[in-house]
Amino acid sequence: MEGDFNFIKNSDESISDIKDYLFRVLDHWKWFLVTIPIGLVIAYYINISSQKQFGLSATISVSEKQNPLFSTGTSIAFNWGGVSDKVEGIRRYLSSRTHNEAVVRKLQFYIEYLNEGQFRIEDVYGKTPFKVILEPNQFQLLNTLIRIDFIDDYNYNLSVDFGDRASVKLLNYDKDKVLDYSISNSIFSQQFKLDEELQLPFLNLALKSTGEMKAVAGSSYMIRFKSINSVVGSYQRVRATPIKNTALLSVTLVGPNKKRIVDYLNKTVEVLSENQLKDKTNYAYQTLEFIDEQFENTKDSLRLIEDDIGDYKQEKGIYDLSVEGSQIFSNTSGLDQKHFELVDQLEYYQNLESYIKTHHSFTSIPAPAIVNVMDGSISSEVSALTQLSTTKIKLESEVTENHPSLVSLNQEILTVKNVLLENISSLKKIIELDIKNSNRRLGIYNSQLQKLPEKEQQLLNYQRKYTMTESNYKYLLQKRYEADIAIAASVSDITILDKAKDTGQKSNKPRTGFNYMVGVLLSIILPLFVIVTKEIFDTKIQTVENIEKLSPIPVLGVVGRNEAKNNLAVVLKPKSSVAEAFRALRSNVHFLFSRSKIGQTKTVVVTSSVGGEGKTFASINMATVFALSGKKTILVGLDLRKPKIFGDFGLKNNIGVVNYLIGQKTKEEIIQKTQVENLDMISAGPIPPNPSELIMSPATDELIDYLKERYEYIILDTPPIGLVADAFELIKYADVTLYVVRQNFTQKGMLKMINDKYIKKEISNVSIVLNDFKIKAGFGYGYGYGYGYGYGKGYQEEEKKPFFKRIFKKS
Repeated sequence: MEGDFNFIKNSDESISDIKDYLFRVLDHWKWFLVTIPIGLVIAYYINISSQKQFGLSATISVSEKQNPLFSTGTSIAFNWGGVSDKVEGIRRYLSSRTHNEAVVRKLQFYIEYLNEGQFRIEDVYGKTPFKVILEPNQFQLLNTLIRIDFIDDYNYNLSVDFGDRASVKLLNYDKDKVLDYSISNSIFSQQFKLDEELQLPFLNLALKSTGEMKAVAGSSYMIRFKSINSVVGSYQRVRATPIKNTALLSVTLVGPNKKRIVDYLNKTVEVLSENQLKDKTNYAYQTLEFIDEQFENTKDSLRLIEDDIGDYKQEKGIYDLSVEGSQIFSNTSGLDQKHFELVDQLEYYQNLESYIKTHHSFTSIPAPAIVNVMDGSISSEVSALTQLSTTKIKLESEVTENHPSLVSLNQEILTVKNVLLENISSLKKIIELDIKNSNRRLGIYNSQLQKLPEKEQQLLNYQRKYTMTESNYKYLLQKRYEADIAIAASVSDITILDKAKDTGQKSNKPRTGFNYMVGVLLSIILPLFVIVTKEIFDTKIQTVENIEKLSPIPVLGVVGRNEAKNNLAVVLKPKSSVAEAFRALRSNVHFLFSRSKIGQTKTVVVTSSVGGEGKTFASINMATVFALSGKKTILVGLDLRKPKIFGDFGLKNNIGVVNYLIGQKTKEEIIQKTQVENLDMISAGPIPPNPSELIMSPATDELIDYLKERYEYIILDTPPIGLVADAFELIKYADVTLYVVRQNFTQKGMLKMINDKYIKKEISNVSIVLNDFKIKAGFGYGYGYGYGYGYGKGYQEEEKKPFFKRIFKKS
C-alpha cells in the first residue's frame, strides 16, 4: 500500500479537487447573505446622495456661406483660400477661455442661486421667485453666502454670517477690481422688499420678482458671487463633438441644473455665431474704412482740380481744346488709367512676394483689397499654400517635427511656395514690361503735347489729371457700394439646427442600475476574494481528504466538536454524536488488533503532533467507551510534562506514575478509581525535572507488564511526538497507536514526522483520528453524518442550540 501511495509533503499544497474546493467556498454562504444586502444599501445611499448630473446638447452646422452676388474678383469680402478646417477651429473656440468668459458675463453666471438640500447645497438657478439685478459699476460681496428668508410673498430678510473674518473681498465686475472691506459686525441681518434697491457697503443690487414663481413665506434661498476666473474654468468643459461625415457639431454640457445648462448652451452658440459673423465681415469693415479714407481724399482732390481748371480757363481765356489737343487727350486718358492699374498690381505682387519670403506660416496671406488679380494660377497656388499651412499647424500639435508625415508636408509646402514665387516673379516681369511700354507710349503723346500752344498744354494737363482722378473716384465709389452690400448681406457660418431644451431628460449620473449591479458584484467579489485568499493560504487540516492527500496513514475515525462541560463527553452526553463517534472508534480499533492478541490485554497509545489537538480528550473517552462495554480498562497519564487527565474525573494528581518510577509508591498505590464503572486511572503525578529518563527506565516496563496482568485494555495518554521524543519511547508498548489531529488547528506540515516514521516502518499499526470536526457545507461532502468513520447521527439526541444557529444548521 505504501509503495503505491504518492502523497504531498509540501505544506503549501494546492487544492486539486475543484468540486471540493467549490464546496469549501460555498461553505461561507452566510458571508454573502450579509455582504449582498450591505452592498445594496451602500449603492442605494450612493444613488440618493450623489448629485444628479444632466447632459444636454445643441446641434449647429458649420459651413462657409459666401454671397452669390460677388465673385472673387469683385467681392470686397474676398480672401485667399477661405477658411480651412473650420469645424476643428470652432471646436477649439468653444472651449477657449475668451469665448466662455464672454458667455459667463452675458448670462451673469458668476451669480449663484442656492438652496439647502438633504445632502448638499443645491443649485436652484431658474427655480427662485427672484432674479438678482446688479447695480452697474458697484462692488459686490465675493465668495460669501448671502441668505434670503422670505417673511411673506413680498418681504424678505437678508442676512450674512461673516464668521470670525476681519475683512472680506469685494469685486467690481465692470472694472474687474477687488478691494478689502473691514467687517464691523460678524452677522448682518436686515429686512427688505422685492424690487427694492439695496445699497450696502458690501452689496449693491436689487432682487426683482420674476413673476413666474411666487415667494412662499418661510422659504429660504442663498446667493453667492464668484469671481469670473473661477466660474469660467468650470464651463470650459463644453464638448463639441463632430457628427461623422457631416459639417455638424453636437455641443454638449453636463451639470446638475438643466435650466442653467440650457441657457448656457443656447447663449454659447449665439455668441459663437455673432463672433463668427463679426470675424467674417471684419475684412470688409477694414476695407470699407480704407476706401472711405481714399474716397474722401480723392473727392477733395477732384474738387481742387475742378477749381484749378475753372480758374485757369477764366485767367487764360481758353475754354476748349483744339481738335489736335482733343485727340491727344482722348489717347492719353486710357493710357493713364491703364498705367495706374499696372502700378497697383505691381505693388501688390511685391508685397505678396515679400510676405511669402519673410513668413513661415501662410494661413493669413494678405488678399487684394481694391486690386483685381486676374491670374488664376496665383489664386489657386495661394489657396493651396493656405490649406497646406493650416494642415501643418494641426499636425504639429499631434506629431514630432521628425515624423514622416510632417516632413513630407513641409516638403510639399516648400514646393508650392517655390512655384508660387516663380509665378509671381514672372508676373512682375510681365507687369514691369507693360509699365515700360505704357511709359513709352505716354512719352510719345507727351512729345506731341509739346507741339501744342502753351496755354492749351496746361489745360490739357489739367484735363488729364481731372479725368484720372474722376475715374479713381468712380472706382472707389463702386467698391464702397460693394463693401456696404457685402456687410449687409453677410451671414454667419454658424447655423443653429437644434437649440438646447429641457425635454424631461433623465440624469446621466448617478447610474442607479449600474450602481446596484456594482454593489452586488463587489459584495460578492470582495468576500469571495477574502475566502479564496483564506483557502489558498490555509495551511491547516480541514477534512479527511486533506489527511488522505498528505499522509499514507489510514484515517480510523472522525470525532465531532465536544459540547459537554468537560472532556467526559461519553459519560455526560451518552447519546450525542461525539459519544457515538467514540463507540464507532471502539469498533474500528478491534479490527486493528492482531489475531495473536485475542484473549490478551490490548494497549492503545494516543498521541498527537502538538498540544491542543485533543489527545487527552480522545484518551479519556476511548478509555470510557471500553470500560462501558464491560471491559476492565485503565487510563494511564504518561504526559509527565503537562498532566491533565485527572481533573475531568475529579481526582488529584498528588500521586501518579512519577511517584512509582522514582520508587516513592508501589504500583497498587498509584492506581485510582473513577466514577466510571470498570475504569481505573493512573495520573502522571508531580512534574519531574527529567521526564524522558524516567520514561526510559526499566520501571516503566514493569508497570506496563503489571497492568497487562490485571486489565483488558490499557490506554496510554502520551506527550505530543512533535514536541518531545517521549512518545516514540512509549509506542513500543502499543498494539494500536491513535494519532490525533484537530480540524482547523493542526498544521499540514506537522504530519511529516509521523509520515517519515511510518514509511521507514519505525512505527506500525498507527491510525489517524480527526478531532473537533464540525460539519460544514464544504467539508460535509463525503464525510458528513452517517459516514463510516464513525461520525454518525442516527439516534443520538439533538443538542439544544440558539434559534438562529438551528436555522443555519438546517440550511
